[in-house]
Amino acid sequence: MSSWSPTKYKTRNWPSYNTALKQRGSLSIWFDPEMSWHAPPTGKRGRPPAFNDAAIQVCLTMKVLFGMPLRQTTGFVESLLRLAGLDWKVPDFSTLCRRQKTLNVSIPYRGGSGPLHLLIDATGIKAEGEGEWNARKHGGSKKRLWRKLHLGMDEETLEIRAVGVTTSNVGDAPMLAPMLPDLLEQIPPDQDIATVTADGAYDTRRCHNVIAARGAAAIIPPRKNAQLWKPTTAGAIARNEAVRACKYLGRALWRKLTGYHRRSRAETKMNCVKLLGQGLMARDFDRQVAELQVRIAVLNRYTALGIPVTEPVG
Repeated sequence: MSSWSPTKYKTRNWPSYNTALKQRGSLSIWFDPEMSWHAPPTGKRGRPPAFNDAAIQVCLTMKVLFGMPLRQTTGFVESLLRLAGLDWKVPDFSTLCRRQKTLNVSIPYRGGSGPLHLLIDATGIKAEGEGEWNARKHGGSKKRLWRKLHLGMDEETLEIRAVGVTTSNVGDAPMLAPMLPDLLEQIPPDQDIATVTADGAYDTRRCHNVIAARGAAAIIPPRKNAQLWKPTTAGAIARNEAVRACKYLGRALWRKLTGYHRRSRAETKMNCVKLLGQGLMARDFDRQVAELQVRIAVLNRYTALGIPVTEPVG
């Protein structure tokens, strides 16, 4: 049997998508005078917080967008508020640093029109150490610290629906297996999940069982020389069917029939995350988590402006 030629696609909404790309570079920043900038009284003993979480997230968003330190971020937001004619106070750099550690970042998303098709991927982001060129040329410092970012993306809207951050001091197998259930827990229980697509590192019993428990189909390629599991759970039964299909049809045809190639969209989104910075500016783990979550919120805002709509050619 001859091999098939790759499917070619064309974009059907170039005018609207081109407008969305231009809007992503717009410097128009709007402040709603009705937004809750200052924190309401808590009624508890001790000094209450002066600023709402929304105010802290706005400042950190400017920090992520323009790659500024905290002090420059404070001055930048002050100038924006003066231009907007608002007399709000701005958190100083120490307040931003302290609140970033416990900030509950709000990640906006629109939601699709039907059941969710979730694409899972993970990548490493440098948290400490020399850059790649310096490390290759001069050896760099011995201490190089990385964080691992796990994302769950909606295939239809290309928005990130779930995010997790872990350290890099453990291996892939024990780390990836617990992260998938954590990502699925971030999806509301009333949201129907049709498929969960991930690479072969997620081919574990726990991952398949959690996906089956949400009533979704797992599109995860079995590992090479994979053996059948005892069909004691719904996840094991579904995984055994994938193993048999790969052996009968071949891995290439199985990927084409199941649509596994759609996971490449999650890899593209990982590249977008790194375009906001190859490394992290925060120095402790909790603040690094908040910094990455703010990046995700920015990317979802970009994506909401418009995405390409493609169709096969021929």
